[in-house]
Amino acid sequence: MKGIKKQIACLFVWLLCCGIMFGQQEKKRVSLKDSLDRAFDVSDYVIDANGFVPIPYIITEPALGGFGGALIPVFINKRPPYLDSVKEKLIRTPVAPDITGGIGLYTANNTWGLIGFRSGTLVKSRIKYRIGGGYLNLNMSFYKTFDQLGEKEMKFNFKLVPVFLQAIKRIGFSHWYGGFKYLFLKTDTRYVGDTLLNHLAKEFEQEQMISQLGAIIELDTRDNIFTPDRGIKFHMEAVCSDNVLGSDYDYWLLNYFMFWYRPISKKLVGGLRIDGQQAISDPPFYLLPFINMRGVPAARHQGTATLLSEGELRWDIVKRWSAVTFGGAGKAFDEWNAINDADWVWSYGAGFRYLLARKFKLRVGIDVAHGPGTWAYYIVFGSNWQK
Repeated sequence: MKGIKKQIACLFVWLLCCGIMFGQQEKKRVSLKDSLDRAFDVSDYVIDANGFVPIPYIITEPALGGFGGALIPVFINKRPPYLDSVKEKLIRTPVAPDITGGIGLYTANNTWGLIGFRSGTLVKSRIKYRIGGGYLNLNMSFYKTFDQLGEKEMKFNFKLVPVFLQAIKRIGFSHWYGGFKYLFLKTDTRYVGDTLLNHLAKEFEQEQMISQLGAIIELDTRDNIFTPDRGIKFHMEAVCSDNVLGSDYDYWLLNYFMFWYRPISKKLVGGLRIDGQQAISDPPFYLLPFINMRGVPAARHQGTATLLSEGELRWDIVKRWSAVTFGGAGKAFDEWNAINDADWVWSYGAGFRYLLARKFKLRVGIDVAHGPGTWAYYIVFGSNWQK
């Protein structure tokens, strides 16, 4: 498969970079072998080097040209679990590590960007938060259907300045959270595709300001945020964009999903994903819901609403190495009464994982997926289902 060797090489380059950097910075020698099975493991690197990990990463998203590179320096601060006494029983609840970092990226279709981000937990307040911002020069194709011309590919360039905030608070001693999210997005959209479609693309070329505020409710019982073995993450949000918030658009977006993980046997872990989105009123075309699955280019299948399901099975062949197989299907449509008429969009594939950081339960690997008329490959850090 195209680029597979380069993806494997990228993983080893990452590890080599870690070794060189930490070897220069640390006076004491940090072992690259796990204390339990003596296998290759970078947990102690992350812990003993104050959590710093520089990650070179290969971007394989088909919608961004199928190939690109990113440098992602991150600081990971592992958190101890919550210990609560409930009805004279000690309840242990995992706390996600704090992650601070940046991203510099460039892809084969000349997309590039610089982004800074942080996700963490205010332990005393029991609030999980995410913040981020940056600049993106994004080139992507969207597909529009015209009465006389049929479906046509339309290539756009977006100059984006995003700022993102999210905070959710734990409700009592439960696994439920509630909170809000906010997105500010300044966009300059230009058509850069086939000149024969210039007259049709004029309506999409404009500078826009998006300001949207939303409410969130979430249930999270996963045993780990990187590569869960068990638990559920259920998420539902309603987001409003309005002139009152300074936005150029008035619309609502509804988003709901569930990730469910469960051990089937000692060596098998199953996963199920159900995901849906709904747009109400008239958001800009680049914010319309789309089918988001491995093997399907981003924004290739859009609609006013989307609904999809995906399953995954991980087989832990030996302690460190695992095989993964997955498959799913979904629909993008404009009216719920027309859902039966919408075409199915499907994908399936397989991959492998290596337990790279046992103390963080972080597995990395490669997935190869086949969707409608295309093949794609992905480098995976943790779970592929991240939202």
